[in-house]
Amino acid sequence: MAGGAAPGFYVEAVMLLGGAVVAAPLFKRIGLGTVLGYLAAGVMIGPISRMITEGEEILRVAELGVVFLLFVIGLELKPARLWSLRNDIFGLGLSQVVVTGVVLSALAHYLAGFAFGAAATIGFGLALSSTAFALQGLEERGEINRRHGRKSFAILLFQDMAIVPLLALLPFLAPFVADDGGNPIHDFLIAIAAVAALVFAGRFLLNPLFRIIGNTGAREAMIAAALLVVIGSALLMDFAGLSMAMGAFLAGVMLAESSYRHELEADIEPFRGLLLGLFFMAIGMSLQLSVIMADWLTILLAVPVLMIVKAVIVYGLCRLFGTDHEVSVRTALILPQGGEFGFVLFSTAVGMNILDNATSSLLVSIVTLSMALTPLVVSLGRFLVREEAPEEMEENFDGAGSDVLMIGFSRFGQIASQVLLAGGSDITMIDHSAERVRAAQKFGFRVYFGDGTRKDVLEAAGIKRAKIVAVCTQKKEITDRIVELVQSQYPDAKLFVRSYDRAHTLELRARGVDYEMRETFMSGLEFGKTTLEALGSSQSEAQAIAEDVEKRDAERLRIQQAEGLYAGGHMLHTRPVMPEPLTKPRREITVIHTTDGAGNDAALEEENT
Repeated sequence: MAGGAAPGFYVEAVMLLGGAVVAAPLFKRIGLGTVLGYLAAGVMIGPISRMITEGEEILRVAELGVVFLLFVIGLELKPARLWSLRNDIFGLGLSQVVVTGVVLSALAHYLAGFAFGAAATIGFGLALSSTAFALQGLEERGEINRRHGRKSFAILLFQDMAIVPLLALLPFLAPFVADDGGNPIHDFLIAIAAVAALVFAGRFLLNPLFRIIGNTGAREAMIAAALLVVIGSALLMDFAGLSMAMGAFLAGVMLAESSYRHELEADIEPFRGLLLGLFFMAIGMSLQLSVIMADWLTILLAVPVLMIVKAVIVYGLCRLFGTDHEVSVRTALILPQGGEFGFVLFSTAVGMNILDNATSSLLVSIVTLSMALTPLVVSLGRFLVREEAPEEMEENFDGAGSDVLMIGFSRFGQIASQVLLAGGSDITMIDHSAERVRAAQKFGFRVYFGDGTRKDVLEAAGIKRAKIVAVCTQKKEITDRIVELVQSQYPDAKLFVRSYDRAHTLELRARGVDYEMRETFMSGLEFGKTTLEALGSSQSEAQAIAEDVEKRDAERLRIQQAEGLYAGGHMLHTRPVMPEPLTKPRREITVIHTTDGAGNDAALEEENT
């Protein structure tokens, strides 16, 4: 019997994996995003072909994808940064849930004729957006740390917290429900205790745990520990009546400052991606085509009304809270759909006789279709607003200040930093590219986000205590602005500068910088030397030739400083050089011209001692 069940399981697994492999890249290629691809694959496998009919069972397992997603996001949010979002979370997020819930409840009551309890359940259930859909879309487009991404995340985070009081309010909306003997105060205290226990474990227990496992060198044990932390924290919150995703998120935040953060993220990432894709496919498989066919007109009207109402309210609240037009529009286009927590609210309401099964199925279909339309709605943003400015980060210079202040952490700065760090020197590194800062952080570098052309940033980064200011920025004009600022405001600072090209080198020397280096000079020398060795020259011979070229270049620069950019051309090699000594002979040679017997000139060499 077990042998007969196993092949069926594997066949279903192959169908799900095959659907993901085909649909996700295809939809990504045509610009609709992988989320819509997963949904389409789920609809084809489930409601249309009926190859898999257990969509709801798969959905319960796949919800772990949302849990893992929130854990990874928590790892990126240090407690201080989360605290900085408090106004958006408890101001904008609270306002969105309350205002949207009231407006949708009123529409359900006055337009659709639902009773007060049912209308309130529908209104507040539809007020919640999909954390999985919104965050996955933001992450795919690299927008989660942009301004509209942070606004959307703050609203979604409050919505995840709001599911708890909304579930607690359902008994008061029920027409009649047996007293289960529950005590709201007791349940609230359990929830507080669970959160406190998780925070305590995150602060004092998890780091020692990972340190012990890490010292053993058992890679598989580290992965198991990461899964244990995520799923364990989620189950703890679920036991306390809170959201599983909220538990994983808190665990991630507690580990955001851990030295094991990057390893944990790498361990969890494959599970997150796979299970989240399965979650979206399960949503597609759970779509009830019979309900859609029976109530297609209601759904056709309800879905756009829901999305327009939510988008308008989110836009209006963002503007009310001082957000500019473009960020408000983008935030509104990310959050117009219903959410997976609405499914939980509607199913609970059915058990309390607030809603009937037919209404619940209709609402689930509305929410699912609104999810499916979200990627298309987001794509409208490119036509409604202009391209958003590059990602910005919070400028936080806690702990900055060292002997070397490095401005710019692109390729050149990364290589130079290796030499300095290997020599035991401490460096304060700043860069104005949020993407580059985040990438550097994933490799364990401490790089501060900041604009090196601003005096206040240089002050905060500790320029006054720096012995050397290393300007490693890429663009010539940015480098010149920094050099000018440092020389005018901090004349005692030693300036070591990356130059763009030869002309820029001469300009920097004219400015009087302490040291400059063309960004490609040494790599070009090394490349030529290695090529020469590959052609048959000995290593010592190639090294001597490279040193000769370097000396000629330095001499040419000195000539150009005095006579201009086009001087010193005689120092360049423009034709192959015949083999000759690269060092000055110890004896001078005198050439004596004579005439041979045929009347031709002959050159004789005579050594002079």
